[in-house]
Amino acid sequence: MLCVKPRPLFSSPFSLTFLPPKHLKRPFVLPTKASKSLITMSIVEHVVLFKVKDDTEQAKVESMLNGLDGLASLDSVLHLTVGPVFRTRSSMSNFTHMLHSRYKSKEGLNSYSAHPDHVRVVKENVLPVCDDVMAVDWIADNDPVPLSPPPNSAVKVTFLKLKEDVDNEVKCDILGVIKGIKEGVSGIQQITCGENFSPARAKGFSIASVAVFAGVVDMTAAEGNEEYVNLQKQKVRDHLDGVIVIDYVMPSSSSNL
Repeated sequence: MLCVKPRPLFSSPFSLTFLPPKHLKRPFVLPTKASKSLITMSIVEHVVLFKVKDDTEQAKVESMLNGLDGLASLDSVLHLTVGPVFRTRSSMSNFTHMLHSRYKSKEGLNSYSAHPDHVRVVKENVLPVCDDVMAVDWIADNDPVPLSPPPNSAVKVTFLKLKEDVDNEVKCDILGVIKGIKEGVSGIQQITCGENFSPARAKGFSIASVAVFAGVVDMTAAEGNEEYVNLQKQKVRDHLDGVIVIDYVMPSSSSNL
């Protein structure tokens, strides 16, 4: 979806800066572990939420996490982190664990999904212990630098389910609000957003974002900022059928890049 200039959803006294939307497939150049040279990319965000069964033995949970974490070594993976959810901000969500990974293209994500190691881990370690799994994929609207957030960074993932009658203009408005958050709120290291392109496992959620903070303290401070919570104001909620907000903390040590 190509957004033209969005009309602001909020007027004074709110002072969110609405950035000119960028083409969601704008390429940029970054080094990858697969090649020491510079190549052109369009970073793809992939977030999976897991609901582990209540009676699952901790050893089996660890096997799931270790198996998923090991997939960071696959050639197409630019970044991968997985672990327990730090905090759930939505009554409609009871997910217990989250995986966040990045790829240089949709083809890279497809390669990861079809890889025998991924298929094996999902079949042997994930499905037997999970009641529910949800996944959302989108093309980053900007350059997420660094690709792998530093250890102990706080990550806030937000999924929006839009009402059926929402048109592209309103979608652009909502994406414009998300893009403007970084300019209006201190503490955000990076934020990307976009429209989900894998509806099969997304449960109807079509707009997604991931925001990275230096740590939990910065994330908590941002939540008290009026500009940050403008996304939840009524003029946006009028177009929503649901919201999922998940907070996650990067491990102090991991196999990320």
